[in-house]
Amino acid sequence: MELLTLFIVALVAVEHIGIAILEMFVAPEKQAEAFDMPLDFVKQKNAQVALSNQGIYNGMLGVLILAIILFFTGAVLKTILILLMIYIIVVAVYGAVTVTKKILFLQGLPALIALVLVMIFY
Repeated sequence: MELLTLFIVALVAVEHIGIAILEMFVAPEKQAEAFDMPLDFVKQKNAQVALSNQGIYNGMLGVLILAIILFFTGAVLKTILILLMIYIIVVAVYGAVTVTKKILFLQGLPALIALVLVMIFY
């Protein structure tokens, strides 16, 4: 179960890298649809800069989680993963309240599942 747990955590990391790509490199039409934002807003230069800024955070969070899986083991790994999954859940709740409810399910739910698995099986 430890291996499955780390695989699920890695999927959370890959999801954040995917979100980063969406926020930084995808056409505004797809961004507007994905983030439930008006297209005319998303096309604005300031909105694109803000999305790119969010994107770098999401991408680096995903890379950080993958690096942690590779470089840490045991109790240290478990503690860091618990903290990171809680961080993602808190951010997802905030995003659900301020942007769109689907953030809670798309980002928060996978992190919650990973958190439970880490706490039980790792």
